[in-house]
Amino acid sequence: MIERTDVTGVLLAGGRGQRMGGVDKGWVEFDGLPLVTQVLQRLSPQVGRVVISANRHLGRYRRLGHAVVTDSLPDYPGPLAGVVGALREVSTPWILLAPVDMPWLPVDTLSRLSGAIGEADIAVAHDGRRLQPLVALIRSSLGADLSQWLAAGGGRVVSWYDRHRWIQVDFPAQEAQFANLNTPGEVELAGRAQGGHASSPGSCHE
Repeated sequence: MIERTDVTGVLLAGGRGQRMGGVDKGWVEFDGLPLVTQVLQRLSPQVGRVVISANRHLGRYRRLGHAVVTDSLPDYPGPLAGVVGALREVSTPWILLAPVDMPWLPVDTLSRLSGAIGEADIAVAHDGRRLQPLVALIRSSLGADLSQWLAAGGGRVVSWYDRHRWIQVDFPAQEAQFANLNTPGEVELAGRAQGGHASSPGSCHE
């Protein structure tokens, strides 16, 4: 089992939020708290430290008490650009990716992925219906290859994973915890479903 101190959490908050009307999704409020705060509450206890990848409101993110990095490539080339930036701040052998719009991220994400990874370089969560490419445990030593691949025009997350030894790790009956809040409508519907409670119907209890 990989120890939490060997893992840096990389919180991906650098997207353009186009489906959310162009706003910075990390600061969209849901159930009384910004999404970034909710994801940090679930990610932070699983890892040794957290690095936030963001491209707007940098001072506001820094006030959360974590290192903040920005994309080194222009024009929002995708989430993997945020990963490259984060890896410059990482000294641990592993990183654990998490998107900022996933407020019910399973609290056993690291233990499930690390317990299954074996000799693979990357372990990716599967929620029972679909792969979740941005919930992944990745060897930090792959950073140089990722940087070169992006510079050569690569972009699709799974296409980069295909360059390495990667495995899918199933999270049975936890599909609800991998829900992304991508649009204002999804935030509103999720809030109604919550009924004012702090955890989703599909979430596990810590």
